[in-house]
Amino acid sequence: MIKGSVAGRIGRMAGDSGPERVLVAASFVNRVGNGLFNAASALYFTLVVGLPAVQVGAALTIAGVIGLSAGVPGGHLADRRGARVIMIVALAVQAVSMAALVLVESWAALTIIATVDQIAAAVGGAAWGALVARVGGERPAVFRAKLRTFVNLGVILGTLGAGLALAADTRGAYVTLILGNAASFALCAVLLLLLPRYPVLAAPPQQRRWLVFADRPFLTFTALYGAMGLQYPVVSLLLPIWISEHTEAPRWTVAALFAVNSAFCVLMQTRIGSRIETPYDGGRALRTAGLLFLVSCPMMALAAYAPVWAAAGLVLAAIFVHSLGEVWESSACFALGFGLAPRHAQGQYQGVLGLGFNAGQALAPAILTTVVLGLGMTGWLLLALFFAMLGAAGPALARWGMRTRPQPGIAAEATS
Repeated sequence: MIKGSVAGRIGRMAGDSGPERVLVAASFVNRVGNGLFNAASALYFTLVVGLPAVQVGAALTIAGVIGLSAGVPGGHLADRRGARVIMIVALAVQAVSMAALVLVESWAALTIIATVDQIAAAVGGAAWGALVARVGGERPAVFRAKLRTFVNLGVILGTLGAGLALAADTRGAYVTLILGNAASFALCAVLLLLLPRYPVLAAPPQQRRWLVFADRPFLTFTALYGAMGLQYPVVSLLLPIWISEHTEAPRWTVAALFAVNSAFCVLMQTRIGSRIETPYDGGRALRTAGLLFLVSCPMMALAAYAPVWAAAGLVLAAIFVHSLGEVWESSACFALGFGLAPRHAQGQYQGVLGLGFNAGQALAPAILTTVVLGLGMTGWLLLALFFAMLGAAGPALARWGMRTRPQPGIAAEATS
């Protein structure tokens, strides 16, 4: 009975329909592969292939910058040709390019293959957003929250698997991880064949082709989304450096904070996200997230002034608060990102949203390591205020966005 109830609960979390469960399974498989690759890629190219770290970084930077330009046209293509088809093609290209990485022996080859992979990733990301909107039906933000739960779980499992392979520290182990990621792309594409062939939604007559670039509320939200995305490298980049250089906390605290952050997001994403559906909900949730970051960032900074065990406890408590803010922030952005986009142009809109987020992530390391670390406690406090001000703009942004939609939403919810 217990096993049955657990299986039933997992089934309900995975989706309310066959297409939802297919997309959850495909996303989970893909993210397991990502977890395998992300842990091994840099070490493989530097230690096994023998490329200097500077060259590896340059190749991946060039690929990432070029890839940024592909998301918007890729999303538009998904709107006009079908998100499922474009997503399958993008995954197939990534499967081939990922497998080709094991043949890399030079910087030029790495740059070319990584660029092809990043272009396909950008196109696939925009198509994926449009596909989520179609499969999620009337509640795409809620479904996206469920997806993120399994995405996080997939990354955790993939990273654990990578850890076992990396312990062997052999060429064969690294190659296995890379080919495992390639196989995950291929399997994800096969799973998407099980989805229905959703008909393309016709655009209203006489509507401009690139509608999103005239949508000022959505472009404003995209900029806010990219800026708020700095909260992710706070955990993955800024806090580990702060712990190692400025606190007395033991080094295992770094590993513990990743575990706590991932586990919390897996457990809470669906529970919180299921309550944040409309853009108005999203605006209020963004404000809540900003307030939580306003608390978590100073807590992280204060760890530098605490004794060893108090510092470890303060960091872990801060991660709980920050992870809660992350769940509210991601749920808010799902609601606003899907709710403000016209149904017939979801791919185009998700492409722009992805461009804004990725641009923010590209700038984040420079901002966090120079401004925040350079200013110390003052930098952390400025970062906390920055997040709080971004979040405070959420309700007004949601009202502005819904006021300018061709088909207004639920006006009764417009009050904050």
